[in-house]
Amino acid sequence: MLVFWEQRLAFLATPKTGSTAIAAALESLAAVSIQRPPLLKHTTVHRYRRFIGPFLEAASKGDFTLVALMREPTDWLGSWYRFRQREETDAGKSTKGMSFDEFVRAWCQDPRPDFADVGSQGKFLRPRQGVGVDRLFRYEEIGSFVQFLEERLDCAITLPRLNVSPPGATEVTAGTAALLREVAAEDFALYATLTG
Repeated sequence: MLVFWEQRLAFLATPKTGSTAIAAALESLAAVSIQRPPLLKHTTVHRYRRFIGPFLEAASKGDFTLVALMREPTDWLGSWYRFRQREETDAGKSTKGMSFDEFVRAWCQDPRPDFADVGSQGKFLRPRQGVGVDRLFRYEEIGSFVQFLEERLDCAITLPRLNVSPPGATEVTAGTAALLREVAAEDFALYATLTG
């Protein structure tokens, strides 16, 4: 999570949406940068609105614009699947030796096995009640987000490629795709509202 005090801007680091690269590019400009532990780095909109936002707004006597990125839900799961293929992944969380179709079906279970328990963007980005993110951008159109940041922060921004998941096949059967659309309906509905 990054907070730009003078610009009254806060960035939520949605997992697997380039947040490590964004932090690397912008950390020096931020008044607050939370990169560790992962629970704080990836603060949800609910936690921000309940705890952090009210503190920032009371301390600054002004409103902050809350921004984040969202990735197409199947692609987002594909990034998690490939990320957990890495050699250094703990055995219980590794996806090595399984297909993406198996991973998606496991993610659709309740409860999810450890290797597929990666949360959901819908739960991360939607509050339990009240206000959500002020500006939500599509990860696939990150150029729009960078342009927004350049205008808001008044500087040119070049994002490095960091923490990129290794390549891998991410095909699913028609049945698995339909199951995912049903289980992740909230995520797909939220993503469909984004225009760029």
